[in-house]
Amino acid sequence: MPHLLKENALRKQGFRFIAGLDEAGRGAWAGPVVAAAVILPINRPNLTTELAGLDDSKRLSAKRRTYYFEKIGQIAQAFSVGLASAEEVDTLNVVGATRLAMQRTIAGLNPAPDFLL
Repeated sequence: MPHLLKENALRKQGFRFIAGLDEAGRGAWAGPVVAAAVILPINRPNLTTELAGLDDSKRLSAKRRTYYFEKIGQIAQAFSVGLASAEEVDTLNVVGATRLAMQRTIAGLNPAPDFLL
């Protein structure tokens, strides 16, 4: 079951827009690196219940990933996806391309996050 322990502690410190940020594609030998970020309304009364069962995407079936993608899209304060192309991976290496994808993702969030997880 998802919990909000870190988020609640950060809210007590004054952070308002806490974004979760992650990447996909770093393990592939070819192709782009994709990053995504989401700011959830952590004060939403049933948020943990609504997201019960959410886990690492590698542990979810394609059907469950689609379900959570749609659910998060419905309730998120903001979400963004950023990409670094295969050519950028070749030029920057995978770590540099991951940073670029994450920078693009963060730039696409509105409101802008004041803390990243």
